[in-house]
Amino acid sequence: MIVPFAYLDQQYPDVEAYIDDIRALVKTGDFTLGKAVGRFEADFAAFCNLTEGIGLASGTDALMLSLRAVGVGPGDEVITTPQTFIATVGAIATIGARPVFCDINDELVMDPGSLERAITPRTKAIMPVHWTGTMADMPAISQIADRHGLRIVEDACHALGATADGEAPGTYGDAACFSFHPIKHINVWGDGGIVVTRKREVADQIRLLRNHGLKNRDEAIIFGLNSRLQTLQALIAQRQLATISGAIDRRIELAALYDAAFADMAPAVRIPKRGIAIRHSYAIYVALVERRDELVAFLQSKGVDAKVHYPLPIHLMEAARYLGYKEGDFPNCEAYGRETVTLPVHQFLSDEQVTYAIEQVRAFFG
Repeated sequence: MIVPFAYLDQQYPDVEAYIDDIRALVKTGDFTLGKAVGRFEADFAAFCNLTEGIGLASGTDALMLSLRAVGVGPGDEVITTPQTFIATVGAIATIGARPVFCDINDELVMDPGSLERAITPRTKAIMPVHWTGTMADMPAISQIADRHGLRIVEDACHALGATADGEAPGTYGDAACFSFHPIKHINVWGDGGIVVTRKREVADQIRLLRNHGLKNRDEAIIFGLNSRLQTLQALIAQRQLATISGAIDRRIELAALYDAAFADMAPAVRIPKRGIAIRHSYAIYVALVERRDELVAFLQSKGVDAKVHYPLPIHLMEAARYLGYKEGDFPNCEAYGRETVTLPVHQFLSDEQVTYAIEQVRAFFG
């Protein structure tokens, strides 16, 4: 049996409907910030129970422009975790700010205690990462931010459909950022991203920044860049948004099968702690395992497309050397990098495929 990690080849049985949308768009010539972009922005924000959505060219741009919109600039410090994709930290560095790291907790997201210890007089913002689809402890993080007068930009690229205490990303922070890269919950035919917020002033600033700072065709208020979500990509995302709730529910069902099967396998297989008040949307499913590299090779030999996300925390990468961190500074992140395995958990898998993957994990550990 084959248990694939990727699923794009299964996602478009109704591809003709997408093509029809594109044919209609071509006839209008409405390619740049077209009407479909506005419709999608409003619908996506409503899905997150927020009022403002701003479509952008990528999730990375969403992070960068959100930081700029809340006043982060050269010399400011932004605290995040080194257990994330490089884009999180790259967005901070690219706008001239300095990334500052804190450790993760047993839920594999930002540890509030480690966060507070990392704050300095130069700290301007916090960027929690809702890694794998579980939200960080946003009530605690927002209390810390309020005490220190800090802004919050949430990296929610894995967390569409996730909640903390019933609240979606963007509710506690100044803005939440999502990606439409091909491995995300909603994925377009190329790249794209969006910011959601409850703050009109933040939304207005991002809208300026994404379109060269122009307030009209001929006048710029600030210097921005070109980071508009293409109208074509908005059409693709709109169709997927209509069915995303069911897709996320299915991921949660499959993750529950893994959790139940692995519950008695510690220490060989350990499930990350699940927060009681957290709804996990499972962009990916991870477990912590012994003999990780051997297990991955075994599973792949059996047709289970296991992955590793990510073996090397960012504070140990060459790109981060100038920040001055060393091995041992963030022990939870480093242990996670040595032990994590990612198993397929998307809506196109059957119960039988996940059961087969479970059987192969159990077989490996005897």
